[in-house]
This record gives sequence, structure tokens and C-alpha cells, in this order.
Amino acid sequence: MNSKNIEDSLKNLIEQTYQIEQEYKNLSLSYQNLQKIVKDVVDVLPTAIWVLNSDNTMFLQNAQALKSKGLFKMLNLNKTEYECELGGLFYLIKISSKDNKKIIQAIDITNQKRTERLASMGQVAAHLAHEIRNPVGSISLLSSTLLKRVDDNNKLIVNEIQSAIFRLERIIKATLLFTKGVQINRINFDFITLKHECFEALKFYGYSKDIQIDLNFPNISYNADFALLCMVFENLIFNAIDAIEESDEESGNIRLEYEKTKNEHKFYLYDSGVSIADSGMVFEPFKTSKLNGNGLGLSLCLQIIAAHKGSIEVILNPKCFCVSLPC
Repeated sequence: MNSKNIEDSLKNLIEQTYQIEQEYKNLSLSYQNLQKIVKDVVDVLPTAIWVLNSDNTMFLQNAQALKSKGLFKMLNLNKTEYECELGGLFYLIKISSKDNKKIIQAIDITNQKRTERLASMGQVAAHLAHEIRNPVGSISLLSSTLLKRVDDNNKLIVNEIQSAIFRLERIIKATLLFTKGVQINRINFDFITLKHECFEALKFYGYSKDIQIDLNFPNISYNADFALLCMVFENLIFNAIDAIEESDEESGNIRLEYEKTKNEHKFYLYDSGVSIADSGMVFEPFKTSKLNGNGLGLSLCLQIIAAHKGSIEVILNPKCFCVSLPC
């Protein structure tokens, strides 16, 4: 082989070596990019994921897993699927194996558990409400008859009985509505008639303090479910009364203001009672800070207003509930 052939062969070998090196670099870069893409995808997943080596040392964990170190410490690696609870949250743990690696997923099922619990509580509540409804109706009828026959000295006692029955009937009605779902029956009425209905209901709602109640409903015609909207505003007013009763002051005030916007009728209900401890839990069913509450009133109000395509907002400073209804 002459020197020219040797030179050409060497040149070809160098070029091939260079090409192989470039392909390796490109392949290595592609692999690194692929690793980064996989890590980015895994990190944005809402599920905590851990990947362990065969000796249970950490190989990979995503962002959610890094936030759940307490959960990782309580994992049972001998099970393949189970549920556990930590800090009031429920998780479904799934463990699988692949290529000498152990893959662990912790799926947050808190909302699912909450839904199941509410459904169970709703079924029990509906059953009790049906059982209680008939005897309460009989007591209500008998108390009305008794009120016509007793002397003036005993009428106060009968009025207290009727007030207690009124509260019980409200709880039964709210429970049945909550479990069956809200169905609206629209009629034409004037907003100002809500004021009269609220004051009628207040006659049966007992409270001990001097409370000034000012309800500025407008004289405007509207088409909606009158009975259900009455329930909403009555519930809000009764809650305001209870907040004032819980305060250290001997008196208080409740004020409803109205505002008309381009697309909405807005009602602002203010009260001077105790502040709201946790605004995030206000509309949660079966949760209440009141001793005489059942935790359904505000949750039902939210359902009713949502069925009318409106909304309820809690304002903390000053304390206020804002009910918005579409025009």
C-alpha cells in the first residue's frame, strides 16, 4: 500500500471516528433531554411518586413526593395497594415493581372520601327527617289549637313551644332539600315581599339581645323561586342573630343593603356579631361553630342561589354576606 492509500485510509478513519463521536454526543444529549422531559412531566403530576432501588434507596421522587416526606415515612412497602390517612387527608397507595425498581404512587382521595361520607350522612339525615316530620307536624297543629284555648298567663309558654317547633321544622326542611337536591319553581314576585316574609319568620326565632334589624329590599319585580329565596335570606338573618347572641355586646344590628349592577341584583347583609373564624369552611355541609346549628343552612343557601345562576360571597372586613342574583 503506497503512502497515498495509507493517507486516504487514515483520513477516512478519522472522519468515521468523528462522525461516531458526534452521533454519541447527539445521542447523549437526546438522552439528557429525554431525562429532563420525563422529570418535568413527573414533577407536574398531582400524585406523589417515589421510585426505589432494589435495596429501597431513593432513585427518583417528584415534586409532590418531596412535599410528602411524612407520608413516605409511614409507607408499608410490603403491601401493593391500601389506603392511609395523614393530617386529615386520605391517600390511596399503589406499589408496583419494574426492572428491579419499586414504583410507589400516593393518590389523594380526600374529596372522594368526603363525598362518600356526605352521601352516607345525607342518607341517615333524610331517614331521620322523614321519621321526625309527622310527629312534629302533629305537635305544631296541637300547639296552634292550644294557643286559642289557654289564658293569657300561659300563652308565653305555648309561644315558646311554637318557636322550638319552627326551628325543628326548618332543620327538617333543610335536611330534605339538601338530600333530595334543589328544584326551583319560578314565579313573579316583588323583592320587597321578601322583607315581609323575613319579619314574619323572625316572630318565631327567639333571641335575648336588643337587635336592630333593617332590611332594605327594593321594590322591584323578579322571577324566581320565592319560597327558596325566603329560606336563603331567613337563614342569613338567623345566622346573623346567632352571631350577635354569641358576642359580648348587649345589643347589635343587622342591615341588608341592595345594589343594582348591569347584570346582577346584589344584596349585602351586614351584622355586628362575632367574626367568622374560618371563611373557607363557611359553606361546608355538616360543619358549624354554633351549638344549636346543624351545618346545613349556609350550604343549602349556596345550592339554592347556584340553582338560580347566582352566587354568595363572604366578605370579612367588614363582615358581610353578598348574595348576587342575575338580572
